[in-house]
Amino acid sequence: MSGHSKWASIKHKKAATDAKRGKLFTKLARAITVAAREGGGDPDGNPALGLAIQKAKEASMPKDNIGRAIDRGTGEGADADAIERVLYEGYGPGGVAILVEAMTDNRNRTGSDVRHAFDRHGGNLGEPGSVSYLFEKRGLIVVLADRVDEDEVMLVAIEAGAEDVEVADGELRIETVAGELQVIQAALLEAAVKVASAEIAMVPSTTVTVESDKAATLIKLIDLLDDHDDVDSVHANFDISDEVLEQITR
Repeated sequence: MSGHSKWASIKHKKAATDAKRGKLFTKLARAITVAAREGGGDPDGNPALGLAIQKAKEASMPKDNIGRAIDRGTGEGADADAIERVLYEGYGPGGVAILVEAMTDNRNRTGSDVRHAFDRHGGNLGEPGSVSYLFEKRGLIVVLADRVDEDEVMLVAIEAGAEDVEVADGELRIETVAGELQVIQAALLEAAVKVASAEIAMVPSTTVTVESDKAATLIKLIDLLDDHDDVDSVHANFDISDEVLEQITR
């Protein structure tokens, strides 16, 4: 298990708080607004918006909040044009490549904060294109293996167009091209398969093994970036042994 999957497992171990939920709602609303601005307010014809709305619902975001976020994106809010997507690229401890996707209304502020986080935790922010070539945009779906018939889920996913299904750590991880994510998710739901998570992620083509002396600092850096108000998602190409992971996430 490495890269995106490793970081996802680490985040799953964190306890949710009301404060974090409020921050999450802000991030989700921004994602909905930008998706609606870029592709229209109809989730059926705008996959990015459909996925953003789905994430918001999974986080129990109120329906009214979702509606207001869509309205802002389609021109009924004055602040929609101020929010823009920004991609930051850099290296963390151990030479790990890190991509930071942000949605911000102040590029200078966000850039300064991201650079400070890298500098403070033994990394360095790079130029555009410095690490993005190491990642590919993919659709990732996770199903909890202990609640389903694994063979049945694999069959449904593959028939719907999935390119790879992996069973690990009690999960079925289904991977596909980004544009087919919602099609496969719909097929799973129709087959009464409960999806634990579904998202578009930047999957690394290669990984870097991080030793114990660098692992804790790397996780602190990624955690700090991920927790920033303006950061939508963080992707990295690291691999950490389960033993070391257990030590740093207790």
